[in-house]
Amino acid sequence: MAVEHIEGLHSPDLVKLCGVLKICELEVILLGKQGPRARIDAQGYDEAIFCSGELGFPFRGRFALPAGWCLVGYLHYTDTPSWCHGTMLSSGMAFTVLPEGISEFMLAPGTHVSVVLVPHARLQRRYQSLKPLQPELPSRLIALFGLGDDVRSQASRQAWDAVRDGVLGSETHPTGSLRDHDVDALLDEHLLAGLSARAEDRPSCSRGRRTHYLVMQRAEEFMRNNLRRDIYITDLCNAAGVSERALRYAFEDLLGVSPNRYLSMLRLCTACKNLTLSDASRKSVKSVALSCGLWDLSRFADHYRRVFGERPRDTLMRAPPFEAA
Repeated sequence: MAVEHIEGLHSPDLVKLCGVLKICELEVILLGKQGPRARIDAQGYDEAIFCSGELGFPFRGRFALPAGWCLVGYLHYTDTPSWCHGTMLSSGMAFTVLPEGISEFMLAPGTHVSVVLVPHARLQRRYQSLKPLQPELPSRLIALFGLGDDVRSQASRQAWDAVRDGVLGSETHPTGSLRDHDVDALLDEHLLAGLSARAEDRPSCSRGRRTHYLVMQRAEEFMRNNLRRDIYITDLCNAAGVSERALRYAFEDLLGVSPNRYLSMLRLCTACKNLTLSDASRKSVKSVALSCGLWDLSRFADHYRRVFGERPRDTLMRAPPFEAA
């Protein structure tokens, strides 16, 4: 399903988009030339948070779950080059994120994804009810797996399709409703499908792909730590410990853009977030831009307007969304 076939996409505010998971902040770095276009929503029900989205733009994402929470999810559709920690993602994959470390991924335009955030103790209890003699939750078996054609996989897939319809609505229920969902049953279907997945349904990351991921990760960390100052390609090569050619290969493979292009979008998205959350009586567009290493204010304003559809000052003058902050 190509992205142009998705109907009802709108342009969400970047900060609201980053806060859609409710209990943690999702960092979004745009990779395309246009701003975010998506149909996405989240609802709370039965001590869980349901979120589903249809994404019309490519982006690099990062988030960290707070202690005591976990996330289970399903990719209804995605395309190359979506990945998670360098491992390629494909349509029909389910995943589990436990509250440890930072989750890093890239999603291609056209991706449809649904997730549910629940207390980690609740997922643990559901596993113990299914496997009372094996108290430890097998994180490796449920981290990332494809849903096949067996009965358990089909049941899990149907449950996730119902979540998507419940959050975003469908032709029969355009407003969406989660009132008839059983969270524990959804978790059971998810766990059973993961535990019964075959070896060929569990994706792996090749050595070359893993190398590219680590190179990109080191260069990106240098960018984030030095965003205020000028950054040259030689700086990134030294930080990543590779040649310029290897650095460019890594970024093209994983993000589809050059290192310099990614640095430009990292600065721009950081500026957008800071402008949205800043008080106009205390901050100026100039101070925010300079804090992100954007020295040419005229060029910054033009680029910002092309991507986000408004001037930086228009973003700053809106009242800060304190709930998102």
